[in-house]
Amino acid sequence: MSFGGFNDNQNSAPMADINVTPMVDVMLVLLVIFIITAPMFTHALKLDLPTAQSAPAPEKPETITLGIDAAGKLYWNDQPVSEEEMDSRLADAAGKKPQPELQLRADKSTRYQTIAEVMSAAQSAGLTKLGFVTDPKASSKTQAKAN
Repeated sequence: MSFGGFNDNQNSAPMADINVTPMVDVMLVLLVIFIITAPMFTHALKLDLPTAQSAPAPEKPETITLGIDAAGKLYWNDQPVSEEEMDSRLADAAGKKPQPELQLRADKSTRYQTIAEVMSAAQSAGLTKLGFVTDPKASSKTQAKAN
């Protein structure tokens, strides 16, 4: 299908020129629209925002370190304690607001029975935040230097 004039007999070759007039018209309309709307993008509204006071940030709870050595001896913040003394300190700690976090540090050769008893005592006292502290695994380079 070819485009051409009314006299097809004289010029039988198709028209090879692209009509760019509609594209230029559309581009000019878009240019005018952007020129008109561009100042609106930089215009700012002055607003009087309301002010409010928030509640003070909650206190960070203290951290209690409960250590258990290989022999099963207990250490409250690095101070040796007996089981009865630990139970009373756990009850005191459970009554504090905010409740402190109990970090359990146990030697790797500690019997699981001892650890389970300490966890049970903490739960019985009412402590809800219990964490386990471990040492990061040493890389092979660090182990080679230590040997």
